[in-house]
Amino acid sequence: MSAHKTALSVNLNKVALVRNTRHLGIPSVLKAATLCLQAGAQGITVHPRPDGRHIRADDVRGLHELLKSWPQVEFNIEGNPFHNLMPFLSETRPHQVTFVPDSEGQATSDHGWDLAADAERVRPLVAQAKALGVRVSLFMDPDPEAMPLARAVGADRIELYTEPYAQAWGTSDQAAVLQRFAAAARAAVAAGLEVNAGHDLNRDNLSDFLRAVPQVREVSIGHALISDALELGYTATVREYLAAIARAHAAPAP
Repeated sequence: MSAHKTALSVNLNKVALVRNTRHLGIPSVLKAATLCLQAGAQGITVHPRPDGRHIRADDVRGLHELLKSWPQVEFNIEGNPFHNLMPFLSETRPHQVTFVPDSEGQATSDHGWDLAADAERVRPLVAQAKALGVRVSLFMDPDPEAMPLARAVGADRIELYTEPYAQAWGTSDQAAVLQRFAAAARAAVAAGLEVNAGHDLNRDNLSDFLRAVPQVREVSIGHALISDALELGYTATVREYLAAIARAHAAPAP
């Protein structure tokens, strides 16, 4: 059995995306956060992009205020530190920031950092975030050799980009892909990093991933979770994801 239980952080971007199609203020990002937290989620994640197509600055500020009433819950802000991200850290000082190397117009994150090329640019921004008391996680592909580079720029954690696993789940490639993620997680821990994971994890594939990669401290899940909530409601959906995490960390049958 794992020595810790993976935390569930709910990414609320898709709630804001639907809201932004009208000017009625619904669905409410703050209400969604409240319902997810009441159901047991241990974190809230947002990824404000420069074009404001989903999460906006007022959402970040509103969630910051809301979470003052939930001191046990972690606030994670994702984004590209070379775009609009850093001012949010100075203003709200979240528990964690996840640096993601996406372009301004990118539909969704689709690759991790190439620290062989970007380390010197990233290092001072990592230091800036840590000087604010913010834990720094770097969005990374499952490459074991890259993990010492992440530690060398000052990161505290890495977030494994899990779309390749989601695509392989249920196919003949699943076992090999999981071995690559497991090796990357072990390399991260050996380098002195903690491990998060996220992207296209869902109710079906989450338990298998966490069994194979038990080092994961936190999963950040948005698209699938919010899609499930359209059918099941926030409360039932969060509880199902928490149950999937619990199954992964349960002791094996004797």
